[in-house]
Amino acid sequence: DGTRLVLKVWNERTPEQVEELIGHTCWIAEHGFPTPVPLQLSDGERILTKDGLAWMLLPYVDAEWLASDPDSLHALGEVQARLHAVPVCDGLGSSFSMGFELWEMMFERAEVDGAWSPFLRQLEQEDVRLRVEIPDELPSGIIHGDLFPDNVLGTSGNVLAVLDFEEMCVGAMALDLVMSFVGFGWQDSNPITERWQALLSGYESVRPLNDAERAALPDLHRYATLSIAAWRYWQFVMNIPDTEHADRYLEMTARLDKTLPF
Repeated sequence: DGTRLVLKVWNERTPEQVEELIGHTCWIAEHGFPTPVPLQLSDGERILTKDGLAWMLLPYVDAEWLASDPDSLHALGEVQARLHAVPVCDGLGSSFSMGFELWEMMFERAEVDGAWSPFLRQLEQEDVRLRVEIPDELPSGIIHGDLFPDNVLGTSGNVLAVLDFEEMCVGAMALDLVMSFVGFGWQDSNPITERWQALLSGYESVRPLNDAERAALPDLHRYATLSIAAWRYWQFVMNIPDTEHADRYLEMTARLDKTLPF
């Protein structure tokens, strides 16, 4: 009938894990957060299991990826603060899947395979330091964990939909904010101060940061940057080697010595 939908088939999560994620996604949508939820099928379920994989249909959002102009980043900050205001739902874990837990898996794999590299040794050192430097008591809530441009649809100054909550967990809200800056705030390997100011302004129009969060921003940004680098290294060096993506983690490590706008 001309209706446009998105078909999504999950090959890295079990149907049970997908069902759990759908429940969490529906929860935040019910609290007014702009994210598409899977359509209910004829049996009332939101997934169909075929050949051991979960299939779903999602509404199609007719929009481009959100740009990095000040108005759009102000809107993104505001929407992100609204996510952080959603009450934590039952069953949502507190493990950030690209963070310390993944790093430990990488170290164990490197030890077994004899595959230590300069990056993994650097990550090992950063792991020890950041666990100490990042305070445990930072305000926490539901975080997206991966707010990069390819996960946000909108028009200039307007966020229409936030996608792909695979990394969603209960975590430090300021970590989520700086992760958005990692995704949207850099150009030609340099941080853009105006982009940070726009993102922060939008965020604090809903939820101001406290002093502890402000003090932790540099370490949180380093943790976020290294988490993206680690995921890329895990995926494209350790798990699926010899692709054109093998050096993608270097984009993140090249940022570690740059002066930040906070």
